[in-house]
Amino acid sequence: MIAASATTTTTSSSSSSSSGGSGTNQLSRYENQKRRDWNTFGQYLRNHRPPLSLSRCSGAHVLEFLRYLDQFGKTKVHTHLCPFFGHPNPPAPCACPLRQAWGSLDALIGRLRAAFEENGGSPETNPFGARAVRLYLREVRDSQAKARGISYEKKKRKRPPPPLPPGQPAISSSPN
Repeated sequence: MIAASATTTTTSSSSSSSSGGSGTNQLSRYENQKRRDWNTFGQYLRNHRPPLSLSRCSGAHVLEFLRYLDQFGKTKVHTHLCPFFGHPNPPAPCACPLRQAWGSLDALIGRLRAAFEENGGSPETNPFGARAVRLYLREVRDSQAKARGISYEKKKRKRPPPPLPPGQPAISSSPN
């Protein structure tokens, strides 16, 4: 997901049938990704000029990190001047930039938000939950949706049908 995370060590997963339930605690794919993302963000803070401590990190630094990650993106985002702006399936290549996809950034922020709190940060001071970060993610989602000509609408929850008043028979959908 993040190109800079290639510097962290990775563990090779063996076939679950060959391990037979040994005493090692294997982390889930999500936990491994969260750890790699956390390490990558820590590396970003160490390489920042001047270097930043996590306690001094703000939502603005998180936004800087997200913009930095755009250079490693693989999602074509058409500009307003592109003839394919608003087309979900453009018929030809164009010179528009590659960016991180909104869904990837949203998932990344979710993992980093959880990792921050697991590493001793309080929810009230979590820079990944800052209003500016939420607004940035919304802006990225909306701009990418417009550039591709698709809308991200919230899925409506299916509500159970209201209960029948007492004394009314239920209508059967099966033939008699």
